[in-house]
Amino acid sequence: MYNSDVEGLDAFAAKYKELKAEIAKVIVGQDEVVKNILISVFSDGHSLLIGVPGLAKTLMVHTIADVLDLSFTRIQFTPDLMPSDIVGSEILDENRKFHFNRGPIFANIVLADEINRTPPKTQSALLEAMQERSVTIAGKKHKLDLPFFVLATQNPIEQEGTYPLPEAQLDRFMFSINLDYPSYEEELNVVKSTTAGTKVSLNKKMTAQEIMYFQQLIRRIPIADNVLEYAVKLVNNTRPNREGSLANVNNYISWGAGPRASQYLVLGAKAHAAVRGKYSPDIEDVQAVALPILRHRVFKNYKAEAEGLSIDKIISGLL
Repeated sequence: MYNSDVEGLDAFAAKYKELKAEIAKVIVGQDEVVKNILISVFSDGHSLLIGVPGLAKTLMVHTIADVLDLSFTRIQFTPDLMPSDIVGSEILDENRKFHFNRGPIFANIVLADEINRTPPKTQSALLEAMQERSVTIAGKKHKLDLPFFVLATQNPIEQEGTYPLPEAQLDRFMFSINLDYPSYEEELNVVKSTTAGTKVSLNKKMTAQEIMYFQQLIRRIPIADNVLEYAVKLVNNTRPNREGSLANVNNYISWGAGPRASQYLVLGAKAHAAVRGKYSPDIEDVQAVALPILRHRVFKNYKAEAEGLSIDKIISGLL
């Protein structure tokens, strides 16, 4: 597609700026959130979006899918949702032959809305799709369309009648992204633009083929040994009760991050460097993606709860 990787990275940095400008036509503010979602897309990872209702989580994902020229489906997770409602099922057609009816999982971007509202059996239907990029129905494997991303949302307030995601499922998400309330000025702009009846037309800025090319390109970005060692050491430092564990970690953390966190830190740092027009990541790039990668993989204990320490504060201390 490009004559060299350097040329490809220059083109990627320019395309990323165009993407951000196009998304900003619809989404006011939330720069960090949009950046992290795009980094997870170009790192071939999935994201969990956590925020109160009304922060335009669904609109944001829909806008990103539009600008990236990708197919998009939204699945509203409810307590009565069945695995077959997600992946599809075999039905008997008029010729008395079984025919596979594809479920909403067969799209490039799948928005799993309020993923913690459905029982574990249905949540696990996403597991194979997220990891293997395929689903198995009646012993037959069906490949998903590539590129494939799951962007799941969760409401942090109302926990009644929810089924918290198990650790194995949480670990499948590259990023856990917190959405905060907009600033006063941003909210003014949102209210003005959404109550005036103006329609915004979005331009497609990237194709599926380009996304897959850039995903491979980002993996090929070289990384210095000291940056690689910093990423792995950072993950190691989150694990309590080991030789050389930090006092704060032993006191406040019950369970640390696994090796997948190290892999995602390196991939995320490479993508973060690429969007900033750099040809190799440094320690600053690792630190920039560390919080959303680690916050759902590190679990605090009762002592941290009692002292009102947030997981973000503990991780920031490690950085």
